[in-house]
Amino acid sequence: MSTGQPAVVATAPSALRQAGDRLLEAVPGLVTWTLLLAPAWIPLVFASTGAFAVAVAVLVFDIYWFFRSFMVIIGVWSTYLKMRRDMDVDWLERCREAPPGGCPEPLSFYHLSIIPTYTEPYHVLEKTVGAIVEANYPSHLKLVGIITRVTDKPGWANVERLREQFGDQLGGFFHIKDPMEPPLVPGKSAAMNWGGRDMVRRLRELGYNLGAVLVTDLDSDYRVHREYFGWISYHHSRNPMRDFVIWQPVPVFHNNIWEVPTAVRVMSASATQWQMFLHSQPQRLVAFSSYTCSLQFIHDVGYWDKDVIPEDSRFYWKAFFTFGSRFAVQSVWLPLYGDSPESRDYAATHLSQYNQIKRWAWGITDIPYVLKRLFKHPEIPLVLRIRRFANLFLNHLNWIFLPILLMFGASMPVWVSVDFSITDLGQNIWQWSSTILGVTLSTVVALILLEHLMLPPKPARWGRLHRSLIYLQYLSYPVVALMLSVLPALEAHTRLLLGKYLEYRVTEKV
Repeated sequence: MSTGQPAVVATAPSALRQAGDRLLEAVPGLVTWTLLLAPAWIPLVFASTGAFAVAVAVLVFDIYWFFRSFMVIIGVWSTYLKMRRDMDVDWLERCREAPPGGCPEPLSFYHLSIIPTYTEPYHVLEKTVGAIVEANYPSHLKLVGIITRVTDKPGWANVERLREQFGDQLGGFFHIKDPMEPPLVPGKSAAMNWGGRDMVRRLRELGYNLGAVLVTDLDSDYRVHREYFGWISYHHSRNPMRDFVIWQPVPVFHNNIWEVPTAVRVMSASATQWQMFLHSQPQRLVAFSSYTCSLQFIHDVGYWDKDVIPEDSRFYWKAFFTFGSRFAVQSVWLPLYGDSPESRDYAATHLSQYNQIKRWAWGITDIPYVLKRLFKHPEIPLVLRIRRFANLFLNHLNWIFLPILLMFGASMPVWVSVDFSITDLGQNIWQWSSTILGVTLSTVVALILLEHLMLPPKPARWGRLHRSLIYLQYLSYPVVALMLSVLPALEAHTRLLLGKYLEYRVTEKV
């Protein structure tokens, strides 16, 4: 949802406060660039001794990544097997079972899907709302709220068409008109802020219990699994900490996977598999893109922020500092089907993918946000605060640092230090590093097999050779990841370092 408008600032903080905020914002970028250039500046500062230390560190990282690749494969496959298990269950039927003593009835929960839109074509919204209507859950317990800008008359027309087509198959259909009240940064987070507050007001007037309304923050191109609402209701009712939980499904970017170029297809596959791996690491799981929690939870947290781009991760941190150790993100072992970036032409599609990754990487702005609050919440165990902050920082740092170190780290000490280049280690480090990484790359076979099992049917127009060779595309991942993952993330870090703030740009839909 991009307008090109700058953020509107209500009142300027003091000069000292601004300087402190800028220092905190600069920290992630400074650390990133310092580590990124370390293989070059350490040998220059410490001569051959420094080059030797860098070379040893590179080999240690290579060996670490070798073992880490097997951890990723095990995690991804464990998530896949759990998804296959739960996709075959009739969760509505399970919801009709008598709950344990003290637990609410699963079918006492309403499901409200809030869908922010801007420039999305009707056919995209039609499929999204159609999946909600077709979900295996009572129609009168399914609600839909669609957010458009108050000035977006084409969006209004789309909502009215959706109401005519699906309104009588839902328990409630709401058109939320966002007036874009300043101060705000135009984007999804600001839209969800208005949408959440508007739905609290409306549903309270209609007599709904906010704790019994489960809200799914749903991207406009995402389609819920048929069993999604039943799964949530069943597990939410039986979770003793239900009032403090975010339910996170597994995003799978496969809706249009065969319509996008190879590089975008590879990035979509890697994004899907990385999210699957995170679901195998519950201590690292955070809210991502689309998720579910109660409307009372949203109200207590204080809604989404109006002045940020990464609404999902910022909402996660607001919830953490609101509820502390009671708060958790729980896995939903079902897929949530999303689109890969697809624009009007080949070049625009790649640019759209680049901008989408850059927007995800703009979650680096959570680091100064968390740093300012990290030691202001003594009610939260210090170890828990430090651990979650460390996960946040290291995830964003490794996003850039590890791929570049793995690909180029072995060469840089040799290039920088002539003395080191003539040593035995200097002569052999590139060969040793390449051998380790080459063996590691062979593990991609397990991920190719997983993709084969998960992907939708290939287009009928493709010949047998085309269908077979398509799996070789994943061998291009190192180059694709460098261009469409590392570079946009590095741009995000550098922008924050320099104070060149990002504007929200909606992923174009065709």
